[in-house]
Amino acid sequence: MGTGRGDSGTLEWKVDIPGGKSETLVPESGFVCRIWRGLRGLVEGFLLKIWRFLEKAWGIGVDEPRKLVHCLKVGLALSAVSLFYYMRPLYDGVGGNAMWAVMTVVVVFEYTVGATLSKSINRTAATFLAGSLGIGIHWVASQSGERFEPIILGFSVFILAAVATFSRFVPSVKARFDYGASIFILTFSLVSVSGYRVEKLVGLAHNRLSTIAIGTSLCIIISMLFCPIWAGDELHSLITRNLEKLSDSLNGCVAEYFHQNGTVDSGGEDCSKKLRGYKCVLNSKATEDSMANFAIWEPAHGNFNFRHPWKQYLKLGASMRYCACCIEALNGCLDTEVEAPEFLKEHLQDVCMILSSCSSNVLKELMITMKTMRRSSKIDFFVGEMNSAVKDLQNGMKSLPTMLSVTPPDTVKGKPGTKTTIPPLMEVLPLATLVSLLIEIAARIEAIVNNIDELACLAEFKPAKDDKPKQNQSTITPISDDQDHETMTAIQKV
Repeated sequence: MGTGRGDSGTLEWKVDIPGGKSETLVPESGFVCRIWRGLRGLVEGFLLKIWRFLEKAWGIGVDEPRKLVHCLKVGLALSAVSLFYYMRPLYDGVGGNAMWAVMTVVVVFEYTVGATLSKSINRTAATFLAGSLGIGIHWVASQSGERFEPIILGFSVFILAAVATFSRFVPSVKARFDYGASIFILTFSLVSVSGYRVEKLVGLAHNRLSTIAIGTSLCIIISMLFCPIWAGDELHSLITRNLEKLSDSLNGCVAEYFHQNGTVDSGGEDCSKKLRGYKCVLNSKATEDSMANFAIWEPAHGNFNFRHPWKQYLKLGASMRYCACCIEALNGCLDTEVEAPEFLKEHLQDVCMILSSCSSNVLKELMITMKTMRRSSKIDFFVGEMNSAVKDLQNGMKSLPTMLSVTPPDTVKGKPGTKTTIPPLMEVLPLATLVSLLIEIAARIEAIVNNIDELACLAEFKPAKDDKPKQNQSTITPISDDQDHETMTAIQKV
């Protein structure tokens, strides 16, 4: 076997055949090979996308099995309402209007009980009101003669559609009755327009209203009896998780700033998610608003009584986002290019870490309060610790001018006795910003405490257990007159 060049200068492969002859190998057509490779790549890419989609769907089902349960409930509702078509006695009772029941199930069945109730009641009430008005206006128009009948019907459609559309811009109506306003416009327009050509309008409206009532009833029964998912539970759990995320983010940011990341980086990606948990709090407003609106429609269930103060959760969520904004600014201190001198950071490191820990303890105790729906006997103690830590940090800041006026030893190079220059103002500002943010966060955490206290009063949380924390007597020592005199002298020097 050998190679050579043909007349055109291209490379050719030759095979030696017994008898002293050789045969040139002719390559396959390049165009056919490219087509085959392209088709094979398309098929492999398509199969790979399907496989990735199935993996993602499997992950969603494993992580959140309630979503899979919701899908099964929707299938059950549609199968049940389809019996009005499949079974002759039921079909004879409702006729071709059974399709309205199927459509109602498709558009009304939602993930939570509150959302399903909201849509069901809105759809039924709007259909009944629009149908009644449509029949009444049709009767008035029919008594006015053939000349004025279309004018009255058209004018009524214009007025009621315009008024219903304007009502959707009112915040209170939009929050709870926006879907009902849309159904009202649709139903009234259908009744008014079709009533001009249909003789038995009352019978048609009655059949459609009855099928819609059948569909909404099935949705309500299935959503409440089979593994119900309550919007109130979802909102309560969301607030509880957000309190924990605020606590983890606050601790993580302060530890990262002072390079106490032995525990921060040990968790890898999971710990990084905890550090950025405040972003979930900042982005939860829309979810909280929708869940609170849906929870209002729900009956009493679990630990939530009738007329539970769901609006108070919105106030609490706003206070938590107010605190999360400060934590976001605190997280920005980690990425600053100007760093404070190490000796100043070491001077305030302990008090900053103590304030961060005390603030985190308050948030965790509030999380336990929300989770158990029981008043805490420790919260006053933890708030007192946090306020004491704030005062210690403020005193530490007051001592900074004294430290800057006395030239510190060079601890970085490890040469005691050598002098360093006083740091400029731009190098002190990042540390001062961190301290001011920590103090502001403590104040905003107190606002969260007040909101939860108000919620506990309105929702009638269970009383606190008699397990008040015992103060550590060994850490509380009386201050002598000499120590008090020395402290006052130091403050006067500052």
